[in-house]
Amino acid sequence: MTHEDAGHYRLKHPSGTKLNPKIAEAINRKAVNNRISCASAHEIAAELDIIPADVGVGLDLLETRIINCQLGLFGHSPEKKAVKSSESVSPELEKAIHKSLADNRISCLSCWKIAERFGLARMDVSAACEALRVKVSSCQLGAFR
Repeated sequence: MTHEDAGHYRLKHPSGTKLNPKIAEAINRKAVNNRISCASAHEIAAELDIIPADVGVGLDLLETRIINCQLGLFGHSPEKKAVKSSESVSPELEKAIHKSLADNRISCLSCWKIAERFGLARMDVSAACEALRVKVSSCQLGAFR
C-alpha cells in the first residue's frame, strides 16, 4: 500500500479478519502518533514469538503506518526513501543477491539474510540492490508485496 492508501490499510485483508489483542496491545505500546518503526514492529514479533507478517496484519487493522524501513525503502522523512545506490558491489555480494532472486526480485527477508551472512548493514544490501537494479519485494510486515 502506498502513502495515499493511509487510513485504508485494513482493506488489504478479508472482511472479518480479527485483531489479535496481544499484538494490538504491543503495537499501541510502541506506536507514536499512529506510526511505528520497522524495527519496533520486528521487536514485537520477537517479543511475542510470532512472525512479522502477523504484526503487519495488526498494524493494518489498527491503521498504523510503518516508518523507517530497515532497508531504507520507505517511511524516511523528508525524502521517503533513505537508501542510495552503492557506487560498487563486490562480486560475492552480487552473486548472493542474484542467487536469491525470484521473478527478478529479491525478498526483504533474503536481503536480511544476506546482510547477516556478509556482516553488512541491511541498508548496505538494499543499496547494492539499487546499484544492480534489483527490486526488493515481499516486505516481512506486508507493507508491500
